[in-house]
Amino acid sequence: MLNKLTTELRNPHSIDIDIKPIREILEIMNQEDSKVPTAIAKEIPQIERAVNFAIESFKQGGRLIYIGAGTSGRLGILDASECPPTFGVSHDLVQGLIAGGSKAITEAIEGAEDNNTLGGDDLKAISLTEKDTVIGIAASGRTPYVIGGLQYANEIGAKTVSISNNKDSEIGKIANVKIEVVTGPEIITGSTRLKAGTSQKLVLNMITTTAMIGIGKVYQNLMVDVQPTNKKLIERSKHIIMEATNADYETAADYLKKANYNVKAAIVMILLNCTFDQAVKKLEESKGFIRNTK
Repeated sequence: MLNKLTTELRNPHSIDIDIKPIREILEIMNQEDSKVPTAIAKEIPQIERAVNFAIESFKQGGRLIYIGAGTSGRLGILDASECPPTFGVSHDLVQGLIAGGSKAITEAIEGAEDNNTLGGDDLKAISLTEKDTVIGIAASGRTPYVIGGLQYANEIGAKTVSISNNKDSEIGKIANVKIEVVTGPEIITGSTRLKAGTSQKLVLNMITTTAMIGIGKVYQNLMVDVQPTNKKLIERSKHIIMEATNADYETAADYLKKANYNVKAAIVMILLNCTFDQAVKKLEESKGFIRNTK
């Protein structure tokens, strides 16, 4: 029942929010939002397990697949879409599926999330395998679309994770790992695009960022597989090379060109005083980890 979910309860701190001055509304929102990181901290052991699943999938040639409806689905798509430019991975490696398809990214598709079979159908459409990790996202923890997707993923042997904002969630009972970030009642009752959505965004950031670190996409704290696809990112790439090697601007720019705009290769070329071809080979031998190149 919805009325038993903490995400659906009325927040006592915002009962009269409709007659509050703007400053006080903002202060209430800020106070409520400040509770989110504390709620996430309690789930770090489960988030760690989810990260290990993702790393294992990546190393086996598998993928990370988010599946959700409404805000949850959109956040999964957002996180997936940011991985290729940030970490230089293919668009297939991290994917987001949303109930109702691509149209649901910008529009509410009524009833799509209530279909238990659509989640499995969407996973079948991308040829899900046992090498993949599927993360089902639902603030309520009871969305039929997500339940169906996780059930199908379990059937074929994929690793499954649930992210919800209520304890003892339905999707948590299905997944191999359950992440239940209890953010409590929203300031606008039931509007889980607020604290619940914020918590989901933070958890997704944690999972993909840490998993990418785990497969060598970060050196020190630098995103060395960034794709320099525009002027801003070309400049950022030069500064990443400078930070990683202590080279000056001109040297970094020169090596970026010599490396065919492969930032990671340019760094290895400078650090090891080698050619581009040698740098590429060393990176292949070290499985992409700059620290392991010799």
